[in-house]
Amino acid sequence: MNGLALIKLTHTLYHIRYLPGSEGSQGTTDSYSCNMESSQSKRSASFSEQTSQPLSEKDMEELQSTLPPDKKLKAGREYLWNRKSKRKTEYWKYYLEYVENGKLRAECKFCPKTFAADGNLNGSKNVKNHAESCLGNPINIEKEKGKKKQTKLYFDQEHESSELKCGSRIINLNDVREALIHMIIVDELPFKHVEKPGFRHFVQVACPQFHIPSRVTIARDCLKLYYSEKEKLREMFKTCQRISVTTDTWTSIQRINYMCLTAHFIDNDWKLNKKIINFCPISSHKGEAIGKEVEACLEYYGIDDKLFTVTVDNASSNDVACAHLSRMVRRTGCINDGKNLHVRCIAHIINLIVWDGIREHGVCIDRVRNAVKYVKNSPARILRFKDLVQKANIDSKSSLSFDVPTRWNSTYIMLETTLKFRRVFSGLSLPDGEDLNDNERPPEPEDWEKVERLVLFLEGFYLLIKRISGSHYVTANKGLGEIASMYDMLNNWEQSEDLNFQAMAIAMKKKFDKYWGDVDKMNKFIYVALLLDPHSKMVIVELTLTDMHGPEKGTKLANDVKEFAYSLFEEYRKMYATSNIPDCGNNMSMDIDNSKGVGSDYVRKLKERAKRLKGTSGYAISELDRYLNDQLGPEEEEQDALTWWAIPLSTVASESAFSTGGRTLDPFRSSLTPKMVQALLCTQDWLRAKDVPIVDVEENLKELEEIEKEVQRGESNDVDDEVVFVDSLV
Repeated sequence: MNGLALIKLTHTLYHIRYLPGSEGSQGTTDSYSCNMESSQSKRSASFSEQTSQPLSEKDMEELQSTLPPDKKLKAGREYLWNRKSKRKTEYWKYYLEYVENGKLRAECKFCPKTFAADGNLNGSKNVKNHAESCLGNPINIEKEKGKKKQTKLYFDQEHESSELKCGSRIINLNDVREALIHMIIVDELPFKHVEKPGFRHFVQVACPQFHIPSRVTIARDCLKLYYSEKEKLREMFKTCQRISVTTDTWTSIQRINYMCLTAHFIDNDWKLNKKIINFCPISSHKGEAIGKEVEACLEYYGIDDKLFTVTVDNASSNDVACAHLSRMVRRTGCINDGKNLHVRCIAHIINLIVWDGIREHGVCIDRVRNAVKYVKNSPARILRFKDLVQKANIDSKSSLSFDVPTRWNSTYIMLETTLKFRRVFSGLSLPDGEDLNDNERPPEPEDWEKVERLVLFLEGFYLLIKRISGSHYVTANKGLGEIASMYDMLNNWEQSEDLNFQAMAIAMKKKFDKYWGDVDKMNKFIYVALLLDPHSKMVIVELTLTDMHGPEKGTKLANDVKEFAYSLFEEYRKMYATSNIPDCGNNMSMDIDNSKGVGSDYVRKLKERAKRLKGTSGYAISELDRYLNDQLGPEEEEQDALTWWAIPLSTVASESAFSTGGRTLDPFRSSLTPKMVQALLCTQDWLRAKDVPIVDVEENLKELEEIEKEVQRGESNDVDDEVVFVDSLV
């Protein structure tokens, strides 16, 4: 059982990261009208008599049993059950009868559609047509398999050759509709996209027999898919051991604040998963309100008793929210009694540290930024710039780019790219004059030297934050090492002969010490994560702590980490133990009196202590002891640390990890209701393939220029130009 306990412990720790009635003929006689009125009044009276007494609970259960599992009876609706009827046609069995405002109506058992169903007033054509076409009816689904499928030829090009492969497949229009819904959600397209002339023309050419749904139908299908996928996720959570969550904030154009809650967990196939489980508006930024919202979401999915860690940024309200969740897990149960529930977002702390350093070089950065802006704002200047690049024989595919004030990585990329064209800028007539501010003047040689060192300095932080902000691979085992790496980097820059960079390193070191200088403020799981990495183990933990805090304090901290790891292991061992009898070695046999008596507790504790002693021959050492005593694993083996840990160190994915501001919803999603926004964003996250990168909507300028030149020369190497038309096989 020791081995199982260690597996369960490491499994847990490495995921810390939804017909109008026909009118009577006006040419009828008075007597016929009288008869009709009499008939209608009698019929209405009969309905009133039948519905004057509501259905019993037993009748309601019998009526519910005739429906599909996902169909529920409408509350407050006056259903009729076991009523004598002259209707013998087969399709009526697919409907429920009910009375509304004294009129008889029929409700489809497989969808929300309803129809007027008074035999004396309404025809049955609509009822019959719907019964034969409702896609919720399993009978019709079976019909569709043979009715709307057609074998067609297709030609597919092999990836490794220019040969075309011929094949055939069956076209199912239901699959086409589902693929359309998938495209709308995953590619973030507006519902009105299906009504645009270009899209309709494309579908008419590609699949003429497909009937394009309206935008209203598309929106309804998106909601249905959201609820369906949501139920699948709830079922998946039932088999999970522990779940870590992260929070992120979004803002709409209307300044509505949203909270995004993401779950990180390892499934039964030992795969790391990241799923957005809630995207809801929050009326208050107070910690208690955030904590209650998170708690309600966890309870809905049935994972409030599986919560392991919560990774948030350093806002004071998040401290209150984590305190609220700590009280929750003490009620529901959590490893270590929830004492290490709160994990601070490392990416957010690094952003704060870097910005403190960048401020020290604001003048040289502004000068480079203004130079880039001057070139990019004029087509003529861009051409002049390109000519100078060719004359200088600068071989670089990079192009000038602006930076975003809230994303320091874009500032790094701007500086790093501009530095390659340093000689070109000296050949341009950049604006200069006494009326300009100091930071608006052209970059001077001293500025370029500072930028060169700044790029070298920022590169380390850029790569560091890229490593720890991933959401599809384990990052927890990297946390302590990356923090120590940053500490070493700042120490080296503090010894720089350049006083500006020395001052920058000192300012950043102060911010570093604020968050990571006091070991008591750090989550102990970060230490244990590195300990359970087979490439590091205890020896790397001890060396890292010694380098950061000195030999004496570092050794003491390492011992504390080891004791904490043993306490976690013991907690897991008890949780998954099938027997309370201690493991005994083959070379020792003891007759133990199991009766309780004076001193029995002491003897039990003594034996527990003996089992932990290294080299004790009487008892088998634990799996954790054997793991720690083994040598470090080779670096080339088992590179994926998912075998051990899954605690997310960052609250956001890598594409937004460099931002100091919140994320903003696009205009389309900002125009939707909060419920629809939640449905689209969550479903998009659930449907999007794990290994498929998010496509940037911005085109590559260099690539477009090359395409334009090819078209002007009349050249094209695109094999897709060869189109083969083949008539459909019927």
